[in-house]
This record gives sequence, structure tokens and C-alpha cells, in this order.
Amino acid sequence: MGKIGNLGNLIVFEVSTSKVLTFDGMTQSVKGRWTVQNPILGKPYPEFLGSGQRTISLSVFLSAMHGVRPRKTMERIEEAVESGTPHTLVIGNKKVGSFQWVITDISEAWGDIIQGGKLVSASLALNLAEYR
Repeated sequence: MGKIGNLGNLIVFEVSTSKVLTFDGMTQSVKGRWTVQNPILGKPYPEFLGSGQRTISLSVFLSAMHGVRPRKTMERIEEAVESGTPHTLVIGNKKVGSFQWVITDISEAWGDIIQGGKLVSASLALNLAEYR
């Protein structure tokens, strides 16, 4: 099995002869927290308050043709969003960030549906936020 990484036990990203489940277009935002001090008779200046919350966005394609059960996978992810369950994000055997992550929201685009209403493919856009 060619494991790429995982989001806790919720999603295992992998490429093998029987399954392909990967992500695409991952972006991470790392921020600092700042305020502006306004001294009397002086110029305003920024003051650093500490680190801000990191966020990640990524796209996931689910396809039954690649050994994935799209509807079941989506239901598990939806459950994690609605319960606020935190997970560790690991890519290439290295933890991403210093803390766990929660999925703050998910956008789903249902693809092909065949006889009996079986979902064959779907595209997901996941947004994660650092959880301390």
C-alpha cells in the first residue's frame, strides 16, 4: 500500500492497486495576531500579540472506480464536521502543524449516480482549522 498520509482515522490518503484516495490543491494559511498602538502625538505602530490560527483547504475526489465508497466516506466526514472531532493531519509521515485539526466545513459536488441511486463519484472541498 502506498500511504500518502491521513487525517486521524477519518481519512487515509493512499494509492495502491485497489484504491486511490488523494487530495489536490492543498493550501495552508499561517497568521500572526497584531494590533495597532496609537500613542498620543506619535505615529501608530503594530504590536505583535502572538500566533494566529492556521487554516488548511484541500480538495478530495472520491470515486467508486478507484476503490472508494463515496457516499459512506462523505457521511463519515459530515459526521466529523457536525461533531467537531479533532484529528491529527499527517502527510508523508510528518505531522502538519503542532496541533490537531477540525474540519470547519465541507462543500460537496455529487458526480455520477447510477441505478438505485448509488453515488459513483463526488468532489469535496474541505476547510480545516487548527484546534488547540
